[in-house]
This record gives sequence, structure tokens and C-alpha cells, in this order.
Amino acid sequence: MNYRDDLRGVRAAITGGTSGLGLALMDELLMRGARVAFVARDPKRVAAVAAERPGVVGLVGDIGRKDDIYPLATQITGLLGSLDVLVNNASSLGPTPLALLADTQCEEFEAALALNVLGAFRLTKALLGALAASAREHGGALVLNVSSDAAIEPYARWGAYGSSKAALRQMSRIWNAELADERIRVLALDPGDMDTPLHRLALPDADPATLRRPADAAREFADVITSTLDDLRENMSMGVR
Repeated sequence: MNYRDDLRGVRAAITGGTSGLGLALMDELLMRGARVAFVARDPKRVAAVAAERPGVVGLVGDIGRKDDIYPLATQITGLLGSLDVLVNNASSLGPTPLALLADTQCEEFEAALALNVLGAFRLTKALLGALAASAREHGGALVLNVSSDAAIEPYARWGAYGSSKAALRQMSRIWNAELADERIRVLALDPGDMDTPLHRLALPDADPATLRRPADAAREFADVITSTLDDLRENMSMGVR
């Protein structure tokens, strides 16, 4: 199936967009015709990634910092015009090297929650107005939260990360139920173990040959975005919620 242009005109924002899944997903969405804004913390890296992709909007900010959220949300909607898809991809492992919960500092646990849960919550909340407006105009909008099997499986030494991803997964389910009448879907997807900088930081001895390529996961995520928006818009045309 040829997916080129199947997201033409869709406006998407991605956090953690300068490496790993975020970067691969941005490239996949661009290939399919979407307009994309991405957020990351490193100004030099943001500038370099944006310079290689004409028309892409690169924004510098830290999703884990409360004071960065509303300026970023304002820039995203102002530069894109509105928003159809938000991908909360930026993540923190918590302590590195990974540590047992008993050896995890409170500040390290708090940092994982601040980025992986509160950051996604705050940015989604700040952009709900734009997402709802898009849903009313075009039939649907989507928030895609990047989860992990650590949200379900109790892996030793992954306590801060796994706990935060479990909270993100449940928050996604609750928000999906609450926003259904607004035609906004909120999904949490696990891309699997990928060869990314975050995974190398967590498990530096892992064999890259055993891990997924971010580009493969990005295609799957883009397929979900396409099918979800198509279903929402088709249901609207049929008068179904």
C-alpha cells in the first residue's frame, strides 16, 4: 500500500524530536505530507535537525519544566495554525545507570514523573483547545503517548521509568474516555525495544542487531495516526460518535 500523501495537510507536533523514534516519526509524517513542529531541549540539535528539513518548525524547550509548556503550546498553534496530532514522545529514564527503587533518589524519581507524566499532561492540556477546534472542523484529532512494556512488566531497575509509563498509560485511557464526545482520541502505544540513544543509555551492552529500527516503529505509529483520523472522520460523516 502506498502511504505517500495520506496525511497531507495534517498538522502534528512531536516532543523529543531530534533523535530516536521522535526523529524517525517526524520524517515519516513529513513523507506522508504532514506539517510538523517538534520540540527538544538542545538548541544546536534543534537547529541542525530543522535545517535539514525545510518547512519543519523546530522549538527549543523542556517538557519537564512547567514554565516551558504554555510558551511551547502557543508557538505550536501559532506556527502551525492549529493542531490535529500531538505525539508525547520525550521521555526520561530516571536514574542512569538504572537503579533499584531502594537506591533511586527521590529527585530522580520526581524527574521521571515530571517529564513522562506531568509534561505530557500539561502539554496535552495546553493544546486541548486547538485539538478540539481541529476535531470540530475536520472530524477528529489524536494524542499519541509513547508507552513501554515497562508500564506493564515489573522489570528490576526500571522502577522510575516503569512507574511513570504506567501512569501515562492509565492517564491516556482515562482521557480517551473523557474526550470521546469531542472526537479526540488519546492512545498509548509501545514501540518495542529500539536501537535509540535512550535505550543505549539504559542498556549500553545490548546488541543493536536484536533491537527494532526506529524507522520501522515510526511507520507503525504513522499507520495508527492515519487509520485513527480516517475512522474519526468517516464516523463523523456518518453521524457516529
